[in-house]
Amino acid sequence: MRLEEKLQHKYALSEKGAKDMVTAFVACTIGNLAQMLPVGVLFSFSSDLLSGKSPAERPVFYIVGILICLAAVFISQYYQYGATFYSTYIESGVRRRSLAEKLRRIPLSFFGKKDLADLTNTIMMDCAIIETASSHWLPELVGAMISTVIIVISLFFFDWRMALAAVWVVPISFFIVFYSRTMMHKLNRKGSRYKVACLDGIQEALETVRDLRAYNAQEAYMVGLTKKIKAVETHNIVSEFANAAFVCNAQMILKFGIGTVAVVGSSLLIKGEINVITFFMYLLVVSRMYEPLQISLQNFAALIATDTQCERMDEILSHPEQTGISQLSNDGYDIEFKNVKFSYEEGEAVLRDVSFVAKQGEVTALIGPSGGGKTTVSRLAARFWDIDSGKITVGGMDVSKIDPETLLSMYSIVFQDVTLFNNSVLENIRIGNKDATDEQVMAAAKLAHCDEFVEKLPDGYNTLIGENGSELSGGERQRISIARAFLKDAPIILMDEATASLDVDNESLIQEALSALIQNKTVLVIAHRMRTVDGADKIVVLKDGIVAEQGSPEQLHGTKGVYAHMLNKQMVTDGWKLA
Repeated sequence: MRLEEKLQHKYALSEKGAKDMVTAFVACTIGNLAQMLPVGVLFSFSSDLLSGKSPAERPVFYIVGILICLAAVFISQYYQYGATFYSTYIESGVRRRSLAEKLRRIPLSFFGKKDLADLTNTIMMDCAIIETASSHWLPELVGAMISTVIIVISLFFFDWRMALAAVWVVPISFFIVFYSRTMMHKLNRKGSRYKVACLDGIQEALETVRDLRAYNAQEAYMVGLTKKIKAVETHNIVSEFANAAFVCNAQMILKFGIGTVAVVGSSLLIKGEINVITFFMYLLVVSRMYEPLQISLQNFAALIATDTQCERMDEILSHPEQTGISQLSNDGYDIEFKNVKFSYEEGEAVLRDVSFVAKQGEVTALIGPSGGGKTTVSRLAARFWDIDSGKITVGGMDVSKIDPETLLSMYSIVFQDVTLFNNSVLENIRIGNKDATDEQVMAAAKLAHCDEFVEKLPDGYNTLIGENGSELSGGERQRISIARAFLKDAPIILMDEATASLDVDNESLIQEALSALIQNKTVLVIAHRMRTVDGADKIVVLKDGIVAEQGSPEQLHGTKGVYAHMLNKQMVTDGWKLA
């Protein structure tokens, strides 16, 4: 594997980003070597003084030498800045977009196993740490190591004994930091869990603040949140102490190199085996050589700490994608389930053997006890997850072989849990069809009876509705979701308790509008209210992960099965009243 490929995999880089990283290595190496040029001028100056010559005899040499040193340092630093910082910040944007693009293509089952705070932490905080590593730590470390090797080789040409006295501390210092790797990995993984738990607690507190206040639970919740924050604080202190214990010891040993150069040099000087100029040169060089290495030890420790972040990002980037053909070849829009089995977690089956057909031009209602698999069936039909076995087809096409985005172009979906964006009513509805005109959006909104509440808003359709529609009621949010479905006007409609948040009057109006929408379309409805499915052409009863019964409402009503039992129970509850 080439160096660029290793860097791509390790630090989630693009091909260009990996090449830019190699360029940064070269730039930092040149920058470190340029810093050594003044040592050469100072060595020449000292030689003149010790040999009895006056530096004033060669003013042009020293003036030109100083100018060359300044120019070399300036140019190398300018080149280094562009190769490290500027290119890294560009690559950081590419990395975040790559992660977002990857998240768009991987199965939704991945998100079911991941906490939202964990993913946010990976995209924002982990990316920021890798950005710092790419701009500050890794290039400087590699540059320092390469430049040190070049300088050490040069020192061996002058006197191997002095060179050995200068360099023996370097491998020992780096080994000490490297030895900390296993312990630091454990600490960093644990610290990552603490941080995610803390972020999750803060996010949960903000999202549930109304419920916490309603039940006077703020203080009890804050006790738990304070523990999570304290755990992060304590762990950071422990991690910093552990890291410092290794790095500081390594830096201390590195400084012994100056001492050994002085001792060995003094011994050789007394014996007359080296001259004062050579001794002075080695002292100058090692004092300058150790400076970038001191920083490199810190960078090396920091890079070891980034392994956890790299693993977390690699988990996303290496996750299998949902792929398929982008050309539709369906014959109609019938949805057929054939012996479908599915489980969110291995060994815990949600659907054990589901077979039914939802025909085009008919309304197929999914009903049954909670946990029977109704919502799972609707999501599998749209390939939000891939099934364990069996087959799901749309118009004869196997959905597992169709690109998810191509497949979803045939679906309009209205979920019970509506997701809205902090934007205007107009733009929230336009999500159903991004190319729709304002007039088309308003027409869809009118069909969903959104105009009734929009007219009361300060800026009408241009009113911002807050994060996830916080400025609207549950019923108003639901109507916006239904308006999206009207606007998309897809041949297949999935509705999961689409009218659950509406009052009786609005539910009747929406159902009338839906009747016009569903003409000649495949409609799959999940409902708990029996009156919602009264007009369905077919009812599929799901219980314990299997199809318990299916047929028309009239057929099932006389069977005394699950449907009849649910219908009778609801009739009893409809007549319930407070004593």
